[in-house]
Amino acid sequence: MTSLSQFAEVLDYDEALERFDPVLGLEVHVELNTATKMFCGCRTEFGAEPNTQVCPVCLGLPGALPVLNQTGLESAIRIGLALNCSIAEWCRFARKNYFYPDMPKNFQTSQYDEPIAFNGYLDVELEDGETFRVEIERAHMEEDTGKSLHVGGATGRIQGAEYSLVDYNRAGIPLIEIVTKPITGAGSRAPEVAKAYVSALRELLRALKVSDVKMEQGSMRCDVNASLRPRSEKPQDQDAVKFGTRTETKNVNSLRSVERSVKYEISRQAAVLVDGGSILQETRHWHEDTGITTSGRPKSDADDYRYFPEPDLVPIAPSAEWVEELRGTLPEPPAERRRRLQGEWGFSDKEMRDLYNAGAVELVEATVAAGASSAAARKWWTGELARLANQQEKPLAEMPVTPAQIAQLQSLVDAGKLTDTLARQALEGVLAGEGDPEQVVQARGLVVVSDDGALGEAVDRAIEANPGIADKIRAGKVQAAGALIGAVMKEMRGKADAARVRELVIERLAPAEDA
Repeated sequence: MTSLSQFAEVLDYDEALERFDPVLGLEVHVELNTATKMFCGCRTEFGAEPNTQVCPVCLGLPGALPVLNQTGLESAIRIGLALNCSIAEWCRFARKNYFYPDMPKNFQTSQYDEPIAFNGYLDVELEDGETFRVEIERAHMEEDTGKSLHVGGATGRIQGAEYSLVDYNRAGIPLIEIVTKPITGAGSRAPEVAKAYVSALRELLRALKVSDVKMEQGSMRCDVNASLRPRSEKPQDQDAVKFGTRTETKNVNSLRSVERSVKYEISRQAAVLVDGGSILQETRHWHEDTGITTSGRPKSDADDYRYFPEPDLVPIAPSAEWVEELRGTLPEPPAERRRRLQGEWGFSDKEMRDLYNAGAVELVEATVAAGASSAAARKWWTGELARLANQQEKPLAEMPVTPAQIAQLQSLVDAGKLTDTLARQALEGVLAGEGDPEQVVQARGLVVVSDDGALGEAVDRAIEANPGIADKIRAGKVQAAGALIGAVMKEMRGKADAARVRELVIERLAPAEDA
């Protein structure tokens, strides 16, 4: 458990921004979805029994030689192109030397001064529609490490654990590390910019189909570097102010946590500096439960890793023709695709931003493809389903309902077989695993009542119970019919055909000339 002594003093966020200018650097590690590992033929399925997807190569046994995964290289180049990077005409791998229990070779095969892709950018859209450009330093290839499992503690962390185990299944899985240049000029919106960048990057990688980018499973992880520098008295001279010492918060695994960890580090570092202290260059751990970071270990510089060229792998020299061939496989950029869909669907800028911020663009697109109107699809995903997802604290895409089922549900509403109230009840059944909408409707008896006999009797009872409203309708105030319709719908538990109920009310009460 986190001790009380680890809770650092923090400065009010707004005050911190008045005194200091935040500078960010984001390192995103992406596991590629190749069938085999980066340098051997071992499988890469998530969730396999520990240490069953290993071999002499990924275990680093003597005499085992690596061979580069061709699909991994193609994915790396496509990612670089999608990030507007230059692709190296010649590059090579390097050994990054350090000891850690989950690193079986005591070095990581990575790239150092010669990455496959470099000098790019990604334009990200903030919540109010403003675009912020994040410049990319590099995107390089490497292999993932194994995974340490800490047993016996209350939190699953090494602190308080009785012992630790190591699963090497993940060791050697292809990784692309995407490193930004220092992100300046975001000011108070630095946490939002960090979240928007990781979100946009995840959306791009999903469109490229190179990774499942499941942050909760670790296939996309973000290391958040943050530092503060004093605010210049002359804002135009701010870029000349020297950067402060940075910290690196490791393995942040959700968009919300990226935003929260940046905000916390800004407030924590500001408190240290205002108090006359100095920032230690170190790695830090993010605690989702308490919303704080705690000290990890002093952060190494590149020289400490003793990089040197990997002698067991040949250099990589992709031809210009091959690179252009791969460029032709890139999908429509997500931002352009959203603008195209917005035009096709007739959504306002705000409606489209709300859809994007909710993570519902692809869900609405699939629902429309399954036969629903764009307006109906948006209503379901940003209305009832978004409410339920927020209530359950889970991403919208993880709700146990498919776009096809939502389209089927809406078709029942359009056909007059369900009211909106009944449709929500049917959705409840679908989410509970009771089957498709039609199966739920049949099993729960949710069919709309449109029989004039039953409806007429319910209308007569509503008129008798509400004489004042009935008199208003007789006097020509037809709009008052809504109250009687509501009474009938309540009596029939939402199963009445509201349009037919209204017709029956008007037939019984409207003046002759209006009937």
